[in-house]
Amino acid sequence: MLPFRRLIALLCLPLLVTGCSRHLNAPGQPPTALDSASQQVTLLEGLTYTPDAWPQALQADVYLPADDGATLRPAALVVHGGGWQRRDRSDMAGIAGQLAEAGFVAVNIEHRFAPAHRFPAQLHDLQIAMRWLHDQAPDWRVDTQRLVGVGFSSGAHLVGLLALSADRAELATPYGGEHTRLQAVLAGGMPTDLFKFDDGRLVVQFLGGTRAEVPEQYRLASPARQLGDSAPAFFLFHGTQDRLVPVDHAADFHQALLERGIHSELYLQRLRGHLTSFVTRGSAIEAGIDFLSRRVGD
Repeated sequence: MLPFRRLIALLCLPLLVTGCSRHLNAPGQPPTALDSASQQVTLLEGLTYTPDAWPQALQADVYLPADDGATLRPAALVVHGGGWQRRDRSDMAGIAGQLAEAGFVAVNIEHRFAPAHRFPAQLHDLQIAMRWLHDQAPDWRVDTQRLVGVGFSSGAHLVGLLALSADRAELATPYGGEHTRLQAVLAGGMPTDLFKFDDGRLVVQFLGGTRAEVPEQYRLASPARQLGDSAPAFFLFHGTQDRLVPVDHAADFHQALLERGIHSELYLQRLRGHLTSFVTRGSAIEAGIDFLSRRVGD
């Protein structure tokens, strides 16, 4: 039998984890969701979203909420993490399902991996996915003026960069442009300034060199260094004990957005590191989806 004190600690752990979060710049009143009731979801699996001539065929799973045949719905581009070189879209299946239940058409994509494919290949994949989403909008009854991005870790980085790329010619050429505009971003554990990393293996393989060797790549790939006044609203969630992507990535980016008059909310998950902030993401994702619903509501 477990010692009494250890047993009490284990029983109380869920309460400690869920009760130690802080939501900065939260709404003053409870938000109104797009749909107060969960919707029936239709899943379209393994759709190829890349054109025939693309260097690698890439697939997406599309989660469609119930369709009344008349109302256009918002859509979310969903991108998984994995250090730009591993994992797959199944990691984001639960979140994509939650988005669809809340009334979003959720497009959960895969992308090319480093080091075989270095930046900006991954950004180009997202830009092509956005073009595909626009092409499919009539069939899926998507309102292309209400598009958002959702990602975690390196997926959050890519979504965040996508959201800032439309007005940056160096990033928009040749696959970006107006079709990549997002109205809001939900990003967890997001690397915002790649210069902050100490030439770690994942970043070096993603960008093709160290900070001293390819500084322009680091600048272009850092959302914090591409931030302009036309940026969309961001909801950032981050573990305060994150050692892989320290919390100052989120805190500094949040502050930079506010200084530009851009709406930003920062949801700090206390006592959690990088992985645990994703595994125990429940309340953060719920707050984040409420945020997205507020930003793209009718």
